[in-house]
Amino acid sequence: MVDIWWKAHPHDLHRLADRVSSVYVERSHLDRDENAVVIINKRETVRVPAAMIAVMLLGPGTRVTHGAINLLADSGTTVCWVGEQGVRMYAAGLGPSRGAGLLNRQAWLVSRIPQRLAVARAMYAMRFPDEDVTACTMQQLRGREGARVRKIYQAESRRTGVPWNGRVYKAGDAHAAGDDLNRLLSAANAALYGICHAVIVGLGASPGLGFVHTGLATSFVLDIADLYKAEYTIPLAFDLASKGLTQERDARVGLRDRIAQDQLLGRIVRDVKSLLTPTGTELPDDELNQLWDEHLGTVAGGVNWATNSDANPLGPIDPGMGDEHLAVIGPDFDRPAPTGPRR
Repeated sequence: MVDIWWKAHPHDLHRLADRVSSVYVERSHLDRDENAVVIINKRETVRVPAAMIAVMLLGPGTRVTHGAINLLADSGTTVCWVGEQGVRMYAAGLGPSRGAGLLNRQAWLVSRIPQRLAVARAMYAMRFPDEDVTACTMQQLRGREGARVRKIYQAESRRTGVPWNGRVYKAGDAHAAGDDLNRLLSAANAALYGICHAVIVGLGASPGLGFVHTGLATSFVLDIADLYKAEYTIPLAFDLASKGLTQERDARVGLRDRIAQDQLLGRIVRDVKSLLTPTGTELPDDELNQLWDEHLGTVAGGVNWATNSDANPLGPIDPGMGDEHLAVIGPDFDRPAPTGPRR
């Protein structure tokens, strides 16, 4: 199964926003053929230019070669290993950003209560454009958000004629609980989480350092996705349910179409950057290798700072691993490994 999402408008100059938002693959084999990733299954063979993908989502039943991963990494494509229907994410590779400026800025903001509260208020202000939230506490903001979401569910139920009996969600298995409408909501939200995660990692921020959510490896992903649920996933789920379309794929394809129409990927890029780096904020250059110093702040990396008078008071260096390192190495190939896709 291969679902290719959408390509952002070429006028959006950000390198991540110019890419296809995501490619979801399951029950297929991924290989490399020159500068393309080749996706092969019993039904079809699809070639995808690696440099045009923001995130490659690898679902169950997927096999991938070292050459394919090498190409995706060189192309700055985030690779995520996800569970069935994309509900869980098990692991993720490096995104296109190679600098830590935005990550350091995010960590600085989230570790200081006044700055963290300011970012959280800015997030809520995006959901309440006609209200002043600059003096609200987090408890007050949570209360307003709960009332807003409840009204949205009720309004969508009246608009579509689909009964709404409340949100039912089972942690760890979102598709095992609730009615068709709840399962559609879970499926659409899971797809939205994947797209937001790709943007966050692609920009070089941390998906785990949330400002409203906390405690999860995807807390910031949940923060960002919540900005768009009322506009995208909730109306979509009600629309699909009213038409009798209740499959997980219906939610994913429906979200794809709405994202393509509104160019949401570029909007997420702009929103993340505006929240973490408001106007006037300057970040260090990308790929700047430095060493931290308690007095000087930073010094240049890649430099041997030892002097002739320096001694080694610690004696020989012991990595502490002993014989605990394990390597598994296969036999040499009898012939050169193929470079093209397996047929």
